[in-house]
Amino acid sequence: MYLTINEIQALYQQLLEAWNNRDARAMADLFTEDGESIGFDGSQSIGREEIFAHLKPIFEDHPTAPYVSKVKGVRFLGSDAAILRAIAGMVPPGQSDINPKVNTHHTLVVVNSEGNWRIQLFQNTPAQFHGRPELVEQMTRELRELLT
Repeated sequence: MYLTINEIQALYQQLLEAWNNRDARAMADLFTEDGESIGFDGSQSIGREEIFAHLKPIFEDHPTAPYVSKVKGVRFLGSDAAILRAIAGMVPPGQSDINPKVNTHHTLVVVNSEGNWRIQLFQNTPAQFHGRPELVEQMTRELRELLT
């Protein structure tokens, strides 16, 4: 069974919706049994239950900001795997603009696992472009266009 670009993007949107809804179980369940999540701070969680256990207290104890994102590309690695790349920003609770300090690159590797398409790897890499503030501003402008 081949995965379409729309299905890959829909899986990514489900991941973001789970984050934005602060739903650790829904987010963890999108991963393969041994899937990995690498957070913005470099923390690594392996496996659905570890991902859930990592996210649950974050959502319970911190007012996490919702993501605004733009898919930049999807590349197939065969009939049963693909990579999605996106940029994302966050609008802090109670505010209406993106906080450029937490802009990020998202990388998603999806695989066909037991007949279902699931996330094998989600990596959330800070996009600070050290020494190149014009790139931070360019990304922020691109993400701000999604707010209107």
